[in-house]
Amino acid sequence: MLQGRRIAPLPIDLYRAARRSVTSLFSNLVTRPTGRAIRTGVESQLAEMEDREVTLSILDFSQVRVLDYSCADEIVAKLLLRYLGDERPGEAFFVVRNVQEHHVEAIEAVLERHGLLLVAIQDEGDVALLGEADAMQRAVWDALVRRGRASRADLADDTGVAREAVTAALAHLYLKRVAAVHVDGTISPLSAFVAQEG
Repeated sequence: MLQGRRIAPLPIDLYRAARRSVTSLFSNLVTRPTGRAIRTGVESQLAEMEDREVTLSILDFSQVRVLDYSCADEIVAKLLLRYLGDERPGEAFFVVRNVQEHHVEAIEAVLERHGLLLVAIQDEGDVALLGEADAMQRAVWDALVRRGRASRADLADDTGVAREAVTAALAHLYLKRVAAVHVDGTISPLSAFVAQEG
């Protein structure tokens, strides 16, 4: 829950992170050691943001030509897993920006293997939910993205689904950290916070 805290965006260009972290072809994110080096760099940037209570890390794939499964696991899955549990080192959320079709296959595979969800945003404004979610969760997600910020009652009206089922779907989205609850009880997808900053 945000509890009145502002979300501070932290754009992370993975191409530049790769240039700082590894000496291989920067636009090709391949191998587990490459992914580990980039993840360590991202975690260092997050540690520097400790004075801000909530950070929205925007992992930008726009200049990444190749992403293999092991690198996706090291960068995406391990970052999400580290900041998912109660023992997380800080209050950080993650979205990916400008993922291409060839990135999605590797990202989806690691998300599904670990039972994770992730918000993907394109510069054109398209928003997708990556990972494993059932039809109800996706219907509630789609309605939430259309509204940007909504109450459970709004989403029940929009989807035609019982409020209890909407509440269960929202709880799942919240626990997977792809949506945030405001002080007044309304909910927003992480994409809404990126849109506010843009």
